[in-house]
Amino acid sequence: MKSTGDLAGNRVRVICGQTAAGKSGIATRLAIEYGATIISADSRQIYRGFDIGTAKPGPSETRIATHRGIDVADPTERYSASRWATEAKAWISEAETDRHIPLIVGGTGFYIKALFEPLFDAPPIDRAKRQELETWMEQQSTEQLREWCALIDPPKARLGRVQLMRAIEIALLTGRRLSDLQMQPTEAEFAPHYLVVDPGPRLALHIEHRVDAMIDAGWDDEVRSLMGHVPDDAPAWKACGYRLMKSFVNGEIDLSSARDRIIIETRQYAKRQRTWFRHQLGTDNVTRVNPDDPDCDAIVERWWKEGEQT
Repeated sequence: MKSTGDLAGNRVRVICGQTAAGKSGIATRLAIEYGATIISADSRQIYRGFDIGTAKPGPSETRIATHRGIDVADPTERYSASRWATEAKAWISEAETDRHIPLIVGGTGFYIKALFEPLFDAPPIDRAKRQELETWMEQQSTEQLREWCALIDPPKARLGRVQLMRAIEIALLTGRRLSDLQMQPTEAEFAPHYLVVDPGPRLALHIEHRVDAMIDAGWDDEVRSLMGHVPDDAPAWKACGYRLMKSFVNGEIDLSSARDRIIIETRQYAKRQRTWFRHQLGTDNVTRVNPDDPDCDAIVERWWKEGEQT
């Protein structure tokens, strides 16, 4: 694999961090000022029709800055990190052809990692068996999945629920351990230049405000409409908060309870994201910024300029 130094001429700026941290605001300002194309690295915003609950950029944002990586899949599609990385390379090339600066923005760490640390070529998996196994795993607690993973792929047993399910799936359906497959040599094309956005303890308040804004924007109406044509087992429903909003629409819980539980669920998700970004990016080419810090703009500007160095 090429070293970061070898790839310096292919450096790509990345703004990442937890949900509701303030990434989009910073990215939009930079896109306007420097003519950047924003490439979304968000596993929820890829799905068409799932707009309000994923904080997808609206018409006003897409008019002032070019966006890629949103609305690229039907709600029933399985969309992998490998597929995103492949398409992201095309979006990067397209941006450069248009004389724009590619700017990766998002909180899905595995998407970002797949672009800069290419994934292994996964063995083919029978779709019917995969669906059957996924149905079973969805019924298990995270700790039960962790115990299974500790038996069949121990190095992966410390990861989060989604990653545990992936490790179990690969091991049981291919007969090969994910940790072994990921050790296969791969060739990177780009080097990352990271800006990690983290408002610290104030993130909890950011999340609360965002959930309230989503509800005020008609999230329940969006869900009601989606329920009319999107199957209940579609992957898109796994986006944070959507199943709870469905429960409200179905009359199973009241709006106040749905709101409170969505806030808790989102905070838990953000906590997992924070842990991932603290431990998976390393320290090279990483700048961290609190968007509520008075020096935020200066830090962001310095980070952007540093990204020009090759």
